Amino acid sequence: MSKPTNANIHPTAIVAEGAIIPASCVVGPYCTIGPNVVLGEDCELVSHVVLDGHTTFGRGNKVYSFACVGISPQDLKYAGEPTRVEIGDGNSIREYVTISRGTNGGGGVTRIGSDCLIMAYVHIGHDSTIGNGCILPNGATLAGHVTVEDYATLSANAPVHQYCTIGKYAYIGGGTTITQDVMPYSLTSIERDNHAYGLNKVGLQRRGFTAEQLRELTTAMRLLTSGKKNTTQALEEINDMLEQGAGGEHVRYLAEFVRKSERGVIK
Repeated sequence: MSKPTNANIHPTAIVAEGAIIPASCVVGPYCTIGPNVVLGEDCELVSHVVLDGHTTFGRGNKVYSFACVGISPQDLKYAGEPTRVEIGDGNSIREYVTISRGTNGGGGVTRIGSDCLIMAYVHIGHDSTIGNGCILPNGATLAGHVTVEDYATLSANAPVHQYCTIGKYAYIGGGTTITQDVMPYSLTSIERDNHAYGLNKVGLQRRGFTAEQLRELTTAMRLLTSGKKNTTQALEEINDMLEQGAGGEHVRYLAEFVRKSERGVIK
């Protein structure tokens, strides 16, 4: 075992030779860090944290007690390949979170962006991609190959099926089971029979969306969720809006997301 002499590492921590830990980092009691782990500046491991595999952190991340990051994927096909976890800056990873590294069949990398809040008991499965500014509350469970786009918010105990995509700025209610793609900017909840039922207006206002952008997105979302039109008809009307200059970049992104979805979207 080799420990950097200028880093703040508790004497009970176990740091494998080869791990890179800048002097600005804090490693608390009983943490274990594998030989292929790289921490960025100003990271803190509170206590009893397990970092394994080829795992790289950016700067300013805080990992709380009993979290396990970079552990081998829960995939029977995995045979010890040197796959990775890549984590950006400024994330808060709370107690008992598990983040699995990737698999060869899924691209080999599990990625997490920056400024995310990942609350207690969250599981992020292999080959998943989490964007920037995402919130994953207690008990949210992401199967392998899940994508969560920027500023999306899940709620407690929401399981997400493999290969699903959660669109940016979406909000998912507590306990909602996700088996199809979730439209960006939408509200989706089990209380509405697992349907998207409108625009995440409060969340978008907090992110600085203008009144005009909200009006345009509300019109497009109603076309997609009202039930009076099928998806093709709704997209045709949204395309007409865009051609007439009545929809901006966010309406265009919403339409493209729905059009390109391979699993179909929750409506």
